[in-house]
Amino acid sequence: MRGRRAQGEGRIGFGTLKSLHTEALRQCKNNFSSKPIFWFLLLCCFFSSRISHAATAKEILEKVDDLWRGESSFAEMTMDVVTENYERSMKLKAWSLGKEYSLFIITYPPKDRGVATLKAEQDIWNYLPRVNRVIRVPTSMMMANWMGSHFTNDDLVKESRMSEDYDSELTFEGTREGVPVYDITLHPRPEAPVVWGRIEITVVKETLIPTRSLYYDEDGTLSRVMTFDKVKMLAGRLVPTVMILVPEDKPGERTVITYESLELGLGLKPDFFSRSTLTRKDLVQ
Repeated sequence: MRGRRAQGEGRIGFGTLKSLHTEALRQCKNNFSSKPIFWFLLLCCFFSSRISHAATAKEILEKVDDLWRGESSFAEMTMDVVTENYERSMKLKAWSLGKEYSLFIITYPPKDRGVATLKAEQDIWNYLPRVNRVIRVPTSMMMANWMGSHFTNDDLVKESRMSEDYDSELTFEGTREGVPVYDITLHPRPEAPVVWGRIEITVVKETLIPTRSLYYDEDGTLSRVMTFDKVKMLAGRLVPTVMILVPEDKPGERTVITYESLELGLGLKPDFFSRSTLTRKDLVQ
């Protein structure tokens, strides 16, 4: 049963594919009708640039890797976790600078308020305010679940990048459910510090917005499914604002990240991403 599901092309996560595409087009129309004409032209140039240069799987993945990030970024989001034993909801603030620096701080619930995770180049740290301790996260813990969710430390800080740590190929280019899409299959490079034996990702051809990612372990067994939904205009670009991660062995469980806001081009500097920043109480407000 598991093998059939893993191999069933287009059977997992495509319920929202057509709605994603429709929402992207609707957002463009809304901006055309409510914003100055130069804004609409800017969007057209944006999409045209993405499509014309997306000739290879690697170039497409580079755009997907950086979809929620600019040179620097700030985001507010919620994380809702559902497991067999508990449900919890968290609110987060997140800052990033390129691919080398990122900072996540929990602002809710009160018992976790101030818990933070920092990535500064190759070093990753957690701050636990209850005991006032900053703890280095070893490489061996990158695939550990973050704060009881189904997302890992690596997912959160994006220590690995699909475009750099995997060899990729376009395995499908065509129309599915009336929407032109790309399917890309990724295999880890021998030197890459990743655990997935294979990743399969689908993106909408017109916008390069991802709709689904399948993660397989080293034995080729489907491990988890990530779907993307609710395309909206944030920080001048169309992005899926909802990411749903479901473990394959526990289909009743899930973690949902919802972007509430996104800002790009903040001019952040590397010294902002320091261990002392982890303990700044003003960032929790």
